[in-house]
Order: sequence, then structure tokens, then C-alpha cells
Amino acid sequence: MRFYVSEDVFKMIPDAQFGLVSVEGGDNKGESQEILELLDSSIKACAEHFEGKKVKNEPELQPYREAFKAIGINPNRYMCAAEALMTRVAKGQGMHSINKIVDIGNALSYKYIIPIGAHDLDTMLGDFGVRPAVEGDTFLPFGAEEREPVPEGEVVYVTGSHVRTRRWTWRQGDEGKITEDTSHVLFIIDGFESNLDSILACREELAGLCRKYLGGKIKEGLINKENMEFETQL
Repeated sequence: MRFYVSEDVFKMIPDAQFGLVSVEGGDNKGESQEILELLDSSIKACAEHFEGKKVKNEPELQPYREAFKAIGINPNRYMCAAEALMTRVAKGQGMHSINKIVDIGNALSYKYIIPIGAHDLDTMLGDFGVRPAVEGDTFLPFGAEEREPVPEGEVVYVTGSHVRTRRWTWRQGDEGKITEDTSHVLFIIDGFESNLDSILACREELAGLCRKYLGGKIKEGLINKENMEFETQL
């Protein structure tokens, strides 16, 4: 399966970088005490880092807020996934365990202060990518029964005409959510040239954790304006 980022996205965010880890044939059943401990320690470290601070003003989040503005999204109304996670912890709300894949992604998102999405590739309707929405694209929010139209031009994660994540890294929908039966997943680490070192370090650690706790075939990649496609399978 092909994962891509359209040229139109790079015209708006030319320094965007997408770190990728694809897991094929992984085992997401059960739980791991070590992953739970990693999640807990990452949350505690994040809470300490942001103690007494206003998350949206911290330097790690500024590139995301500026990118949201560049693609026409108000970051004060729609926070990127990383800012939302950090704000949750800064308010003392914590984060409960969901399953191994989601917990690994959340633990590293807290550790590196960076957004990480996990997408079930077996539920895709063809190629999967990031592009501006077009007429006919629709989105199914979590817990909803009816699809909602997506405004043309909104930067989205999409497969076919089904939007999986609205407003770039704002919110994933109900389709393709990670369950214990998920075995083919693509982790996407969204960032920029300014935090590329963090993207690459996060990707390396993420791939190692997937090998250890999920198994299966692991493939790593990086998308930017010089390389806009990635084949998810070995």
C-alpha cells in the first residue's frame, strides 16, 4: 500500500517531515507491564516539564501552531494532537492505557513532545495519504453513526473519499481505530526540519519497541518534499 503526502501540502508547509514506521503482522493482543511503565514514566516526565507553564506558549509546540496557521487552521480553536496530549497532562488529567499500539505511540509522543498517529492499514480503501480535501470527502467522528462532509481545501489524512484525520493532526475518526485485532499499522510522526532530530530518534525508538512488543515485519521511512511516497509493505 502506498502512503503519500501531496505536493499541495508541501506548498503550504515546505519544511514538513513525516517519520514512518510500518508494522505488518504485529500482535496487539494482551498487555505489557513494560509498556505501561513506559507510558507512566513518560506522562510523569511530561507533567514535570510543563509544570507551571502554558503549553501553547512552549517552543516545542510553536512550529505546529505556525503550520496550522499556514494551512488555514486556528490553533487556538483546534490544537494539534501533541498540544492536546500535553495540555491534558499539564492539567493533571493523565492518560489511561488503551492497547499496546496506542500506548507505545502515546508514550513516545509524551517523551518527544511530538504528534504520533497510528492507523490500521487493513481498513483502508486504497492508498492512504495527506492532501487537501475535495468535494465528496466525508468524516465519521468517534461514536457517530452518520458521516459529515469535510470542507474542500482542509488538509486531511484520507483514504479514498474517507477522511481518517481532520485538520491535519487535529482529530482521528472512528474508522480505522486501533483495536486488539489490528495487525498492520502505520505510525506517522509529524514534524518539521527544525525537529528532524527528534523525529528520527523517535522513529528509531518506536521501531525498536514494535519489534520487541508487537513482532511482525517492521519498515521505516521518511517523507518530505524531496520524497513524497512510501510503500508500507516490505
